[in-house]
Amino acid sequence: MSLEYKVNAPVSAEEVANVFRAAGLKRPVDQLERIQRMIDYADITITVRDGNKLIGIARAITDFSYCCYLSDLAVDKDYQKRGIGKQLIKELQKQLGEETSLLLLSVPDAMEYYPKVGFNKAENAFLIQRKR
Repeated sequence: MSLEYKVNAPVSAEEVANVFRAAGLKRPVDQLERIQRMIDYADITITVRDGNKLIGIARAITDFSYCCYLSDLAVDKDYQKRGIGKQLIKELQKQLGEETSLLLLSVPDAMEYYPKVGFNKAENAFLIQRKR
């Protein structure tokens, strides 16, 4: 296995949708135009490939100086439990620097994962849910 991590490397909506499917993330994977907008409007993406195959992505919105929202962290289930998600987070943090806080919303199934990779649970968040 030869993994290559890249910052803001070109990636197609189809590849990202496939990773979301393979990771078990609930995303609009049948709406490739929407997935493309998600990629286009992200401030930073970190991708990881095994050869030519995209196997993971971290997608984030940030001001690069105070806060960063980690919108997506997805790793193909065939590659999970190998430290790839943790490395995607580390690569993102390298780009952000020490002044920038990293935050995210977790799916219920991943609530046990994030403390293991350095996140602290926050009780002071609010959400207005999307309508679709």
